[in-house]
Amino acid sequence: MSEIFLQKFRDLLPSHLSEPWQEEDGLSEAELSAELATDVPQALREFYLALGNSELMEAYYYFWDPDELEIEDGYLLFLEDEEELYTWGIKFEQIDVPDPLIWRRSNAKGNWVCEEGTFSEFVLDYFDWVFSGEEDED
Repeated sequence: MSEIFLQKFRDLLPSHLSEPWQEEDGLSEAELSAELATDVPQALREFYLALGNSELMEAYYYFWDPDELEIEDGYLLFLEDEEELYTWGIKFEQIDVPDPLIWRRSNAKGNWVCEEGTFSEFVLDYFDWVFSGEEDED
């Protein structure tokens, strides 16, 4: 399978932390395969290969390590905010889609809302938001 998203994710380190990407910032294929208990979309896989050991994993919210991924409510969960108010996931029925849509759950209410963007779009927008210095007005 050709890499579609890997370089875009690697470019997040120099873009936002002014540090060059280094091999130790990501997980190796062997490490990732050993940690994953389920298949994941290509975009999520390449995210871990690019940034799975980097400080971006906990830049504001917390991307779960591959061995922490879990399936709940029919979603593959991968991200949670620091106050555990929201969790982000991918519909499990779409894990074969290379870059699936992202959904957000209100943990208090249990309802899911589509973020109207794919995993790669969400991640790139997320880090732009985190490092922009702007506060969310919600």
